[in-house]
Amino acid sequence: MIAPLQDALTERGYDTLTDVQTACSNPEHVDRDLLVSAQTGSGKTVGFGLAIAPTLLGDAVNMGRADAPVALVIAPTRELALQVKRELTWLYAKTGAWIASCVGGMDMREERRALSRGAHIVVGTPGRLRDHIERGSLVMDQLKAVVLDEADEMLDLGFREDLEYMLGEAPESRRTLMFSATVSPMIAKLAQNFQNNAERISTVSGKQQHADITYQAVRAAQKDAEHAIINILRFHEAEKAIVFANTRAAVNRLTARFSNRGFAVVSLSGELSQNERTHALQAMRDGRARVCVATDVAARGIDLPKLELVIHADLPTNTEALLHRSGRTGRAGQKGISAVVVTPKIEKKAERLFKWAKINAEWVSAPSAEDILKKDEERLLTDPVWTEDITDGQKEFAAKLVEEHSPERIAAAYLKLYQSRQSAPEELSDPSARPERKERQERGPFGPSTWFSISVGRNDRAEARWLLPLVCRAGDITKDSIGAIRVQQKETFVELAQPSVAGFLDKVGDGGELEEGMTIRKLDKAPDLERGGPRGPKPGGGKPYRGGNDSAPRGEYKGKPKRDYDDRPAKPKSDYKPRRDDDAPREKPHVKSSGKAVWGGKADAGETEFKKPSGPKRDFDKGPRKDAKPYEKSDRKPGGKPFSKGPGGKPDGKPKGKGKPGAASASKRLGPPRKGGDARPIRKK
Repeated sequence: MIAPLQDALTERGYDTLTDVQTACSNPEHVDRDLLVSAQTGSGKTVGFGLAIAPTLLGDAVNMGRADAPVALVIAPTRELALQVKRELTWLYAKTGAWIASCVGGMDMREERRALSRGAHIVVGTPGRLRDHIERGSLVMDQLKAVVLDEADEMLDLGFREDLEYMLGEAPESRRTLMFSATVSPMIAKLAQNFQNNAERISTVSGKQQHADITYQAVRAAQKDAEHAIINILRFHEAEKAIVFANTRAAVNRLTARFSNRGFAVVSLSGELSQNERTHALQAMRDGRARVCVATDVAARGIDLPKLELVIHADLPTNTEALLHRSGRTGRAGQKGISAVVVTPKIEKKAERLFKWAKINAEWVSAPSAEDILKKDEERLLTDPVWTEDITDGQKEFAAKLVEEHSPERIAAAYLKLYQSRQSAPEELSDPSARPERKERQERGPFGPSTWFSISVGRNDRAEARWLLPLVCRAGDITKDSIGAIRVQQKETFVELAQPSVAGFLDKVGDGGELEEGMTIRKLDKAPDLERGGPRGPKPGGGKPYRGGNDSAPRGEYKGKPKRDYDDRPAKPKSDYKPRRDDDAPREKPHVKSSGKAVWGGKADAGETEFKKPSGPKRDFDKGPRKDAKPYEKSDRKPGGKPFSKGPGGKPDGKPKGKGKPGAASASKRLGPPRKGGDARPIRKK
């Protein structure tokens, strides 16, 4: 290994290399293309940094002047590209390498100035890198190595065309290294087209996924899903935690809830600008925030140091999303927990997801309030503050406290102060218990009442659903004081409970106005409600109402009487008229006053009799008429364009001015295609 890189790893605390780092730095793979598949969090960034070092440095230990970039690293997301830049910066710090980034959402003019000053390694996203290449600010002539990080994710995001363009612009003598979690057929085809006899390296274990991650399926009731997330955060009290949701709306809602509960929280989603996303991640790295709520945009490649807990607020859509979300924890040999909140509705779906991902998840219940308080006591007793040395100032203040208060009161006050800094746990219901159904309360007898009449009815489109709140609001009563509401044709009758009548009249008055043009008056007796009959037209027109609550009850349907065809009287044969024989003489028609000729009968008064044209009857058996003229076809179609002349001056029957029909007229000549056949011509009627 090159000495500057070895020193950087030692200072960073790398005692041993991971499997993918060891395989990539193998001297046997120097100057060869690599196709590497490794699990998330296995140290791939340092791995390809070590792999391209011999190609970039050779026998030297320092980089020379950077006239043009010698290495290009392509990443799918902005966060991953900036993270790769940070990793390569400390790894190549002692070689004098300049590293530039080109990502979307950043100032392109600053990136162009950085490229013009000279950069040895350029890290960026596909779209922005291609933009710089087409503008001429990124020169590819001196490239010695091209690295595709998370190649499968870039293909899933639709960057295939950009990748093929950049690989086609790079020199053919460069090395091409592809790193991916899985090698799909699309990755294999891309490697076949743009790699030369690539060495296949795989460090993925097919038996167990993420051995350093403990998977938990946390059962919670449907209404307590978000409360369960709060209790999980409180129970573990992780130094850093990330909560994944499927939508931006869910991210915003959870962020607001966590902030109200006292958590130091930031959000990360696609609707944020690049500057906001960078600040959010930096707050997590600095420790100013302990919880990050994010969509899957942060699931790929984000490395947050000391991230101990991953919570899936929404069930991942597939196994790849589950593994990449969970891969944010348990990185580089550290332990982590991935908790999936499972409600009864998605329990079967969660079981299938774990099975397909080859994960043995531990099914547990969400931590209760008692569990969290007990955990707080254990953390308080094992806090390192009890073993730290006491300063002189602390001794003097402790002596004052002992003089003024008893040890029990001092300890209780310290416990209250500790608990006040924590968010209160949520009370959760049993996830296996079925939700209680609210039984419908039957209304008892209404009791003595008084009827009122409102001056609007069905003719005015009156409806009980808007009359009820109107009466309650005008008389300052509740709906419990109102009994029946009967909408009639011209008025509406409302039944009020007797105890509420006096107050209603004081508020409205007898004959008072509910709204403009709508009055209400008290009746001396119960009204005579309409029974049966038409109910008038519907609002907006249409057939009149029939039946309903105000109509008389219908009798029992006894069915249609059965028809007895045997008792049907036979029709006398004398009534039947035989068909007219064609040889029988035809009757002369007569024309009625309407002008229509009718055969049979005689002309009525004032009507003209129809007469056949005179002339000898033509006998077709004797051949053509002697005085008939030979047929001559006209050059002009009646009412149309003249016919074109064929050879010899004879008309060929085709109108002039019409050439061969083109594609534009095909839709006019052809109709819809037959079932299983070609289009058929439209016949004019």
